[in-house]
Amino acid sequence: MGCCVSKEYSPRAADMDQQHRSSSGNGAPAAGFAEFSLAELKAATSNFSSDKIVSESGEKAPNVVYEGLLQNQRWIAVKKFTKIAWPDPKQFAEEAKEVGKLRHKRLANLIGYCCDGDERLLVAEFMPNETLAKHLFHWENQTPEWAMRLRVALYIAEALDYCTREGCRPLYHDLNAYRVLFDENGDPRLSCFGLMKNSRDGKSYSTNLAYTPPEYLRNGRVTPESVVFSFGTALLDLLSGKHIPPSHALDMIRGKNILLLMDSHLEGNFSTEEATVVFDLASQCLQYEPRERPKTNDLVPSYMMLGIPKREETPSPPSHPLSPVGDACSRMDLTAIHQFLVMQHYKDDEGTNELSFQEWTQQMRDMLDARKRGDLAFRDKDFKTAIDCYSQFIDVGTMISPTVHARRSLCYLMCDQPDAALRDAMQAQCIYPDWSTAFYMQAVALAKLDMHKDAGDMLNEAALLEEKKQRGGKGS
Repeated sequence: MGCCVSKEYSPRAADMDQQHRSSSGNGAPAAGFAEFSLAELKAATSNFSSDKIVSESGEKAPNVVYEGLLQNQRWIAVKKFTKIAWPDPKQFAEEAKEVGKLRHKRLANLIGYCCDGDERLLVAEFMPNETLAKHLFHWENQTPEWAMRLRVALYIAEALDYCTREGCRPLYHDLNAYRVLFDENGDPRLSCFGLMKNSRDGKSYSTNLAYTPPEYLRNGRVTPESVVFSFGTALLDLLSGKHIPPSHALDMIRGKNILLLMDSHLEGNFSTEEATVVFDLASQCLQYEPRERPKTNDLVPSYMMLGIPKREETPSPPSHPLSPVGDACSRMDLTAIHQFLVMQHYKDDEGTNELSFQEWTQQMRDMLDARKRGDLAFRDKDFKTAIDCYSQFIDVGTMISPTVHARRSLCYLMCDQPDAALRDAMQAQCIYPDWSTAFYMQAVALAKLDMHKDAGDMLNEAALLEEKKQRGGKGS
């Protein structure tokens, strides 16, 4: 299960242009961090056009964020501060360089800055798939499913842990659902902008007072414990799908009214055990006294997700003999599965499409070309490129191919996205209901999601279909 994000863009990571003046040396910003010229950023954002604004409040936001495209075709996010912020350009540059030292897969990393006259701008990796707030509070098609909500919570915790331990940046300003972004793969990342002070005095905890840590109301200071409190409010957002004042939520927590708090849009599709763990963690984070809250490094136990104990269940042995591909799937040997799918090519797609001459259009040729490029990337184990190409083929929708869905499913597994892999394997089954490969791919994805009993059932179903085929019945 994945987040319901739509890919409007598929930006690729690219090296910064050689003309950028990157820093190096001990304590220097990470490679790829650059000082941009104002002209570059104007060109990238169509002169800071209102059409390029991506911050949720639009032009009314105190510091507006723009989407931009550099000459090297790299997508960027540009945060433009107000004129009165950061009067000292040296201080702003030093702060930006400090944040620029951080590099982590759970962050939307800072890649540069610009100081020109009164202008103060930050440049970050662009995340094309909206914010957590958009998907939780303003969703149009489908709310994020439970497994994605758990992933968001875990990834935020990992980002905060990294910033505290490795990056020595324990203060994250104004942590909320608008600070969580989804990248081109649909994975959540924490915006690096929250690591920057918003002004020279560093007092930038500007948020709804109902959700502000109590100590900030007392003394106006942001502390590491304040960040943990804000993490607790983010957990409430994930549980409830709405903004709930912490005081009200704590009443529910004390009353153990978990079901009352849960987002009704989940329609009961969540684990009560897991929800209880998140519920309890939120309660700890929202304690009135800062010293009673957990430490940042306690949010990510090394052997469990959000403190959820590892499931002890193990898959039952298949009741039918497994073929070589079935055995590879039972062992989750992705390399062996890849070799099998390459060898099988498209022979199992026969009969799934019957095209008329009139349907053979330029669009069709372009679509088949995308599939061909996907096949080449798949063969060469360039799985991210294969995902992009196969997605182009699938999105047109003129042809349906269970093999393409199976191949993209494996690509997602190789990229550690079992939720998306499971969706593709299920789609392959919808196209070809008796195809054992579709069941095998579902088994692997379910095992990756620790749903071992379901994975075992899928393995047995696939083995049964193969046995059926060997007896001359219709199957894979």
